Amino acid sequence: MTRAALIGCGDVSVVHLEAIAELPGVELAGVCDTDPGRARAASERYGVPAFTDHHELLTAVRPEVVHVTTPHHQHVDVAIDCLDAGAGILVEKPVAHTVEEADRLVAATRSRPELRAGICLQNRYNTTSRAAHDLLASGELGTVLGASATVLWHREAAYYAARPWRGQVRNSGGGVLINQAIHTLDLLQWLLGDVVGVRGHSGRYLLKDIDVEDTAHAVLEHAGGARSTFFATVTHVTDSPVTIEIVTERAVLLIRGDLTVTYADGRVETVAERPPGSGGRAYWGASHELLIADFYRTLAGPAPFWISPQEGAGSLRLVHRIYHQPR
Repeated sequence: MTRAALIGCGDVSVVHLEAIAELPGVELAGVCDTDPGRARAASERYGVPAFTDHHELLTAVRPEVVHVTTPHHQHVDVAIDCLDAGAGILVEKPVAHTVEEADRLVAATRSRPELRAGICLQNRYNTTSRAAHDLLASGELGTVLGASATVLWHREAAYYAARPWRGQVRNSGGGVLINQAIHTLDLLQWLLGDVVGVRGHSGRYLLKDIDVEDTAHAVLEHAGGARSTFFATVTHVTDSPVTIEIVTERAVLLIRGDLTVTYADGRVETVAERPPGSGGRAYWGASHELLIADFYRTLAGPAPFWISPQEGAGSLRLVHRIYHQPR
């Protein structure tokens, strides 16, 4: 059995804990949160010891893999402590709240190549994302001309009041870009190629009592010559489906829940997305468990997990390039 542990019993921990419980050959050995109530609740639900200090968990449990699901600013320190204790790590997005911290984690994982390290950018495992990636890679659609993407979601003051770090740049690293839309930016780069040019802005237009942005937009130039336009906000009246539209020479691909491929000759094909899992929130999708299972499969082989901290840092760097655009 592979001994797993989880540090950070906040909202997203639910999908990690459910995924661990469903994996054959993986045993949850302990949970940790600085909030005793959250740690106790997870402990009672899964029947494992609870800790409020992650150093104590690492010493007592000696896990082989640790899921790091803490607030953004705690990712790197906790992850490096896990590596130092001889445990592999699976870290929730983003890699870190700053590029400098991400670089520190990348360096730490490179110094321990025998330990697995991964970042949860689970939307790469969506059925629709995979199908779009395969179609574009096949070449049958011709040159990619451009794309657009939108994230139109809703967050109220209560969301930030419940977890104050979310609305504090020093702890979260930012707002809608780093906390909600980073998955969509990651998919744009994965599907269209690395971003080589950025023009955009971010700002706080509606929400109060926070110092992170609630809205952002950008025009991105990709290495292959395509251009994408991007808009994200948490000021919408509801959580609408994320959209990604990709225009090629021979078809238009639209991801909005399902994937619709409209060919130039009039054919239309649809690829259905899996329904959301039982844990967490509907807009998280159903792909956490697929990523987590794939991560554990790599433990037995020589190859590293493909969404490494270095790979995962690509979307963080893009977020920070938008943040640092001249006004």
